[in-house]
Amino acid sequence: MPSITPRKNKAGEVISYRIRVSRGYDSEGNKLKPHEMTWKPSPNMTPRQAEKEAQRQALLFEEQCKSGLVCTQQNLTLAGFIPQYLETVGETLSPATYEFYSSVIHRCILPALGNHKLSQIKPVHVQAFVSQLNGMESQTPHANRPISPNTVKRYLCVLQSIFRQAVKLGILPENPASAEKLTLKKPVKPEIDIFTKQEAAAMLEALEQEPLQFQVLIQLAIITGARRGELVALRFEDIDKAANKVTISRAAIKLTGEPAQTKAPKDYEVRSITVSPYCIDLVQLLEQEKRRERLRLGSQWHEGGWLFTQWNGEMMNPCTPTRQFSKFLKRNGFRHRKFHALRHTSATLLLYGGVSLKQVQGRLGHGDIETTNKYLHCLQEADEEAAGVLQSMLTVSRKPKPEQAQTQTEPTQAKAGA
Repeated sequence: MPSITPRKNKAGEVISYRIRVSRGYDSEGNKLKPHEMTWKPSPNMTPRQAEKEAQRQALLFEEQCKSGLVCTQQNLTLAGFIPQYLETVGETLSPATYEFYSSVIHRCILPALGNHKLSQIKPVHVQAFVSQLNGMESQTPHANRPISPNTVKRYLCVLQSIFRQAVKLGILPENPASAEKLTLKKPVKPEIDIFTKQEAAAMLEALEQEPLQFQVLIQLAIITGARRGELVALRFEDIDKAANKVTISRAAIKLTGEPAQTKAPKDYEVRSITVSPYCIDLVQLLEQEKRRERLRLGSQWHEGGWLFTQWNGEMMNPCTPTRQFSKFLKRNGFRHRKFHALRHTSATLLLYGGVSLKQVQGRLGHGDIETTNKYLHCLQEADEEAAGVLQSMLTVSRKPKPEQAQTQTEPTQAKAGA
């Protein structure tokens, strides 16, 4: 029978149970170190429920020990567990997220912790890993600075996910990378970068001198608020010319070493967005332009019905809009912003115009209203700015009028004459 030892805090409350299973003796008669695990009861359990569940966990642990599974797990390194982990999460993560996880694992996690036995990794090891991350340089070109606390948190999330899976499988009793066990730098809340109404208007005016495909791309980005990948994955069949609507049903992604491909939109939010008749007119002109290109190139043209294409009709690389937009801003003397700022601008301008938060959520395809709420501070800043403008416009000058000044000086002059 396994032994069960309750562990108590200073108040005398049971916080965990240590479960041991005997391994017997070796060939020389020496007692072997027993198999051991720690089990924590749920906070909402009564003492009787916790004790009963601890006994059940002890029996399960004993069965694992008899089957040899625990012995294998005790010698399992983090590097040995990674293939199993990646196979499992590969079924749930998007391709781009899976590529990011895999990159972080092989660039950062395995070099630091890969040779450690999974069961022996403690919060102190994870804290050392975090300190190592804090000293890493940013991968951004010409950055020459440590990675941000936000990036450290993203990398740590990957490690936390690995340990969560190990806990689910019963390999670990608890997650040694839990945030409450670590000391982390406070992440900086990212600012929402937007174009003002005046900047957006000036940008759209400058846009008229650009190639038609780029005009349509930026117009739709501002009007729909769609993500870059969602725009690139649009087909002409997604445009309802009669109803002035654009349907977002897929997104383009580009994985390292692979051609661009499509996936379901983020949060699987298929949505139809009403756009202006002017946008529809531009789309129709672009469709005519694509037909002419198809006739001109003949067999070189790869017809896919895409709005935004490479020279031969294939879907545009989803990274291309970023490069084109950056060059456009520089060419026209606008301050640099990311392509994603067009999405932020769309949301903010809608809220400026009195559109409800729920409607903006629907247009942008946010999975929950909390994501849309982040734009409310932009409205608060605009309200404070408007109050400042009104204050400067309505403040009455404190200087007396000329006739008032003359009236005030007459008694003084009379007194002086007297």
